[in-house]
Amino acid sequence: MIKAKPFIKWVGGKTQLLEQLEANLPADFDKKEITYIEPFVGGGAMLFHMLQKHHNIKRAFINDINEDLITAYQTVKNSTKDLITSLKNIQEEYYVIKNEEKRREYFLEMRKRYNTKSLDFIENTTLFIFLNRTCFNGLYRVNKSGLFNVPFGKYTNPTICDEETIIADSELLKNVEILSGDFENTIELAEKNSFYYFDPPYRPLSNTSSFNDYAKEAFNDVAQKRLKLYCDKLSEHGALLMLSNSDCKGKNPKDTFFNDLYNTYHVGTVWASRNINANASKRGKLTELLIRNYENTQHSKNSKPLFEPKMGTEYYEQSTYRKTI
Repeated sequence: MIKAKPFIKWVGGKTQLLEQLEANLPADFDKKEITYIEPFVGGGAMLFHMLQKHHNIKRAFINDINEDLITAYQTVKNSTKDLITSLKNIQEEYYVIKNEEKRREYFLEMRKRYNTKSLDFIENTTLFIFLNRTCFNGLYRVNKSGLFNVPFGKYTNPTICDEETIIADSELLKNVEILSGDFENTIELAEKNSFYYFDPPYRPLSNTSSFNDYAKEAFNDVAQKRLKLYCDKLSEHGALLMLSNSDCKGKNPKDTFFNDLYNTYHVGTVWASRNINANASKRGKLTELLIRNYENTQHSKNSKPLFEPKMGTEYYEQSTYRKTI
């Protein structure tokens, strides 16, 4: 049986971190029915992992502000055969072109067509996946007008139609509700048996390292602070949550942005390899933050919330507990 996995490449994808993320789930995660929510689904590595490993997840919701990404998930879920046929067609057209410059011209033509924003959902998703597989490093980046602007990737025979993966993903997505919009739209799902995993656009480690423009709406420090306040609201409702982000302090010891912002949460680090830099000498392993609002993990016998659910803000003012993983 083919294992479900991301059907697209996604910058900051969590495939390589799944073992570390799994180890940091609540200790009693498998002892009760869970509603699983990802407000920034991205490539979905964590989603597909969780649904295949944890059968106590009875409800699952994914969300993203990137409308084309959400359309792709809906198309994989509901129109699998038509999508596969369409992807096979464009893959055959692309493979026939042997000259690199002619392939570049074809890529730019498809990029221009995709940016018309006037396509039906099958063609839109077909081009979304095609561009993802043939552009530079599998990036998804848009300009301020929301137009995809990643250059040609020069790959010889990229897999454009991964039929087996799409079929496997479709089966899992049958039990997933797909939402679109701002991350705060998921607040109605917050309850004591809800578990949220946040993988938002990362805060840049430098002025030139930002690859988080996958939507025309910027995710700046104001947005990062809004996300933290949202995490506070979820904690008040009794939901458990885990959040990934860049380790700014690891890069610059004076940059304590996240450590200060989440000073009442567990703040720890995991190791990741990131290869999106055009300069090969700047690629390699680095630490990322992993933040959670509960104490005991899969390594512990008993899990308990870091915060007791309360309405209002006074318990955050009273709590100063912070622990490094």
